[in-house]
Amino acid sequence: MSEAINFATLDSEPYYLELADEIEIFEAAYRARLPVLLKGPTGCGKTRFVEHMAWRIFRQTKHPIELPLITISCHEDLTATDMVGRFLLKGDETIWSDGPLTRAVRSGAICYLDEIVEARKDTTVLIHSLTDHRRLLPIDKTGELVSAHEDFLMVISYNPGYQSVLKDLKPSTRQRFVSLEFDYPDPEREAAIISHESGVDHKMAERLSVIGQKVRYLREHGFEEGVSTRLLIYTGELVKNGITPRRAAEIAIVYAVSDDRTVQQAIAEIVDAILP
Repeated sequence: MSEAINFATLDSEPYYLELADEIEIFEAAYRARLPVLLKGPTGCGKTRFVEHMAWRIFRQTKHPIELPLITISCHEDLTATDMVGRFLLKGDETIWSDGPLTRAVRSGAICYLDEIVEARKDTTVLIHSLTDHRRLLPIDKTGELVSAHEDFLMVISYNPGYQSVLKDLKPSTRQRFVSLEFDYPDPEREAAIISHESGVDHKMAERLSVIGQKVRYLREHGFEEGVSTRLLIYTGELVKNGITPRRAAEIAIVYAVSDDRTVQQAIAEIVDAILP
């Protein structure tokens, strides 16, 4: 379970390039303590956005906390106990240990549930009382009813294009959140992101961005996902570390986005046309 949780201290500013008015909207939602839902394709920057906003919000807080952001990567084995906490044996004693959600609620951190629809339904229901006017977390095992710290905020994300009908947010959950929609950046800003994150020169970053745009056009022909900005950055990082551009793209794009040979061939043709 530990590998699914990230406790972020955010000592330095996480890089994020604003694409629209998402920073202004998030800050307004935080002031009103409105829970936020981030929707968008994989690897488009949702998690980095949350990290950046946590840094912006808590760097000037009057009550700084050690862990301003607690990220939980949701999966089908994630239980309510994993989130809330459990009793542990310590010597001859049984002591209560708060889970990551409870820690966030008590301390006033931002709690970010990444890919919320991957979690079990009982886990999803658990957050309902935290995302309305009550802002309460019931802990059944201790009988405690925890009032959320005034700075606490719940943020969740998911990829609506990837989920099946069986894995979608129920209206009872969805309508507790204000929603921000994300997509991949336009070519110019995506090139700037790739260059900054990977360290390649702007010309190479532009080429990788063009590959990303052209591969995403394949979605119109039945290829569901396209290629993420994250994978384009990975390609740039491989190039920066001595791998030839075509081989880097083969490893981080062609083979990474699909196992379908027809799709791989189509992407490889795009790569061959753009990279030297």
